[in-house]
Amino acid sequence: MSNGLTITEKIFSRASGRPVRAGDFVMASIDRAMAHDITGPLAVEGFYEIMRDEKEKKVWDPEKIIILFDHQVPADSLNAARNHILLRKFAREQGIKHFYDLHEGICHQVMPEKGHVLPGQLIVGSDSHTCAYGALGAFGTGIGSTDMAAVFALGKLWFRVPESMRFEVNGKLGDRVYSKDIILKLIGDVGADGARYKACEYAGEAIRRLDVSQRMTISNMAIEMGGKAGIIEPDGKTEKYVRERSPGYRLDEGLKSDEDAEYAEVREYDVTGMPPQVACPHNVDNVVDIDKIEGKRIDQVFLGSCTNGRFEDLRIAAEVMDGRPVAKGVRMIVIPASHTEYMKALRAGLIEEFVSAGALVESPCCGPCMGGSFGLLGPGEVGLSTSNRNFRGRQGSPDALVYLCSPATAAASAVKGKIADPRSV
Repeated sequence: MSNGLTITEKIFSRASGRPVRAGDFVMASIDRAMAHDITGPLAVEGFYEIMRDEKEKKVWDPEKIIILFDHQVPADSLNAARNHILLRKFAREQGIKHFYDLHEGICHQVMPEKGHVLPGQLIVGSDSHTCAYGALGAFGTGIGSTDMAAVFALGKLWFRVPESMRFEVNGKLGDRVYSKDIILKLIGDVGADGARYKACEYAGEAIRRLDVSQRMTISNMAIEMGGKAGIIEPDGKTEKYVRERSPGYRLDEGLKSDEDAEYAEVREYDVTGMPPQVACPHNVDNVVDIDKIEGKRIDQVFLGSCTNGRFEDLRIAAEVMDGRPVAKGVRMIVIPASHTEYMKALRAGLIEEFVSAGALVESPCCGPCMGGSFGLLGPGEVGLSTSNRNFRGRQGSPDALVYLCSPATAAASAVKGKIADPRSV
């Protein structure tokens, strides 16, 4: 065994207070814990069950717990409204400093943009796409609500330190090909469980060229190949993003994998000339080049989600649409990922462009991504989405078909009325 460590092993060594390697079992201290309106209520119930014999039923650190509403906002049922009431009361009683009510946006966008994610941190969230924080060099991972209850009480959680799987992505992306195409390509190659319980480490010149927004897309979808986390070594772009939100932050130059670190597997890719990618129903790893599916009729386009709902994504889509209307017979739903992203799009004139084109622009939230709120697909309908999952029934009827793509492909398809290559419009 070499002496080198992966960035994941370094993060867990700090969090557990001793040198650890992949495969070790550790009780690790949590830097930040996030819960939202769907998973939060169960975590609260579990917390009070754990604390039932304690005189003081207080969370371990109210400044390190973040609670947000994003999945069912505004409340779309009495049950959702009750969940909101429960979490507002819990946040008030426990003095949760970082509580974001229904106007702020999607948890995985709000967490980094509010400065709750720092490189090298160990962050847990009761949502599977918590791995998105790896875009800033943090180890972010999703946990269940009962595990979150334990974190609320103790601030610690046990882990088996994951092995790392390194993706060396080199080459240069072509016109109108983006990070969503890269991650779909990787998932299609590895398979939906090909990186099970591994820390997916993304590296290479193509990854380094991506801005933070596009890196978030890559890290967000590590879970779609079974990854425990999706981590990118922090660099100057990371430091700039973080310092704008956490003044005084300075990058730790040692926060990266050692050259002789050991990996479970290393895969190499050259994305030069890679066409846009599309994930076909009903699995995220059912990925094809755009020409294999081009011309497929669609009923709805969804541009948004924690994967591709940032200002940069909306700008890409607007540029592709270039003032053209949404095709007759097609519905287009646009949902900025957060209040901040919405305001940037509003000031840039993008919201007006989408509305003028015939799209529906909704307030920041998860929208139809999880099929629990609005914008759902009916039986037999076909949806094209920039979100992260296309399981049967994910966005409405089990008899609907969901395809996944980049914002550019979504926009080109919206104006064409069928799945279209963004390079052709």
